[in-house]
Amino acid sequence: MSAPNRNWPAFHVPVDRSGGVRAHPTAITVRARKAEDPGTLDAAWLRELCTAAGADDVGFVALDTPGLEGERDYVLEAMPGTRSLIALCVRTSRDNLRSRSVSVGNRDVATTSEILHEAARHICLELQRRGVRALYPATGFPMEVQRYPGRSWVVSHKLVAVAAGLGHLGVHRNLIHPRFGNFLVLGTILLDAPVTEYSRPLGWNPCVGCNLCVVACPVGAIHADGSFDVDACSTHNNNHDLSSFAGWVEDIADSRDAADYRRRVTPGETISRWQSLSFSPQYRSGYCVAVCPAGTDVIGPFLADQEQHEREFLVPLQEKPEYVYVEPESDAEHYVQEHFPHKTIRHARRSDVPAPELDAAPAPESE
Repeated sequence: MSAPNRNWPAFHVPVDRSGGVRAHPTAITVRARKAEDPGTLDAAWLRELCTAAGADDVGFVALDTPGLEGERDYVLEAMPGTRSLIALCVRTSRDNLRSRSVSVGNRDVATTSEILHEAARHICLELQRRGVRALYPATGFPMEVQRYPGRSWVVSHKLVAVAAGLGHLGVHRNLIHPRFGNFLVLGTILLDAPVTEYSRPLGWNPCVGCNLCVVACPVGAIHADGSFDVDACSTHNNNHDLSSFAGWVEDIADSRDAADYRRRVTPGETISRWQSLSFSPQYRSGYCVAVCPAGTDVIGPFLADQEQHEREFLVPLQEKPEYVYVEPESDAEHYVQEHFPHKTIRHARRSDVPAPELDAAPAPESE
């Protein structure tokens, strides 16, 4: 056997290129099949497929739905020819997310996200079997992070969910489902086929305006007037992600020795980073979600005894001693000093990430 052929097994059949692709056995087999045009997907059948796969609720929207204009280029980049979007949600375990033990909530968010991914994958494979192209982006990470600090997500699950009638955004900017409240994970599936009936947004907002999320937030990012400080939220809650992770790496690089590193980063913070790297991203504060009473499945005990609800779910989070990550001299730092003096302020080191030089946005030809 000559040197170039030594890696082939004895039973290897060489590729036959003599007749071209159309003469290949695969092409012959496909041409012999009866061609089926999937046409317009029946909404009732599609809903049944999604719920059987594990989705707790689902809605359908056309890509050209008003309000989704900002999603179009990114969606078409991910899958050219997309015509419709499926919004789906899977419930989380409420008591996991309400727990003072943040790791318990993080565990369920990660688990529920993978359940949704599995459901979306099953749906896509069934649609693929029927001749429909379908794609599901991640519920969170991974994203197109090479575009950070610009837009990194393929599609905004929240915007699609609102357009598809799964709920509306509450004061805390999380989607609130009319039944499940904000205890859910969202996902989106891209389709290259139309659907017989599209969903419509809810005509009312399930948020009850209790403002418990406002007083639960440790950095004051949520304001009763409806405004939201996204930088304060991400600086604390996403302290292990993106520019904060880059800042931690730079802390390591800048440290003269182990003692200098410990002056910059506590042993507990280092171990916490290890946990995020080893298992899944550990978010520091889902307190706004934990205290939210909205949703018909959720609100009963709150209506029966609001003070008990606050004692059980709000007060333990407010009283918890913990690190709170803020930018120096920011509104968030002043808020912590005034409202949570028993919590320990930590100045987050966030790397100044420049705008990407390559692939910063969808290419024009994606349309």
